[in-house]
Amino acid sequence: MRQETARAPRLDAALLFPYAESVPTYKTATEADTIELGRRLATDLPARGTVLLIGNLGAGKTTLAKGIVGGRTGAPADDVTSPTFTLIHEYGEGRVYHIDLYRLDEPRQIATLGLDELFERDALVLIEWGERFPELMPRPRTEIHLRAGGGDAREIEVTTV
Repeated sequence: MRQETARAPRLDAALLFPYAESVPTYKTATEADTIELGRRLATDLPARGTVLLIGNLGAGKTTLAKGIVGGRTGAPADDVTSPTFTLIHEYGEGRVYHIDLYRLDEPRQIATLGLDELFERDALVLIEWGERFPELMPRPRTEIHLRAGGGDAREIEVTTV
C-alpha cells in the first residue's frame, strides 16, 4: 500500500481542514493492504463522528471497515462483517457502529434505525451507502471514497464535508 508520495499512509491536515488544496489519496494493492490502511486511518479519525464509506459494490468498503474497526477496538478482521442484512453492527462496547443502508430505499425506513441517537453517542459511526441519503447525514463528517482497480487494488480518498 502506498500514498502518492509516502510509503506509510497517515492522514494529514486535509482531513482536519476540508478546504486544504490536496485530498489524501491512498493506493492499496491487496485486501490485507486495505485492512492495514483502515487500521492506520482509525488512529486519525475523530473519536466521535460519522464516516461515510462511498464506492460501488465490491469497491472495498467493508474491507476498509475491518481495518478501522480493528484499529479502534482490537477486533480481528474476520470478526467484522458486512451489516447488509442486519443493518447495524456494534463493536467495542459501542465505540464503533458499522451501518449498511444498501437495502433501504426511503428516508422513512432509515428513521426507524435511530441514527440520530447513534450520531449523538461518543462513538465512530461508519456508514456504507449513506451518500444515498445526504439529507440525513450529519455535518461535519468524513467521506472516504473507494474505487476498485484491477484485482484487489484500490484507490482511496479521504475528505471532510
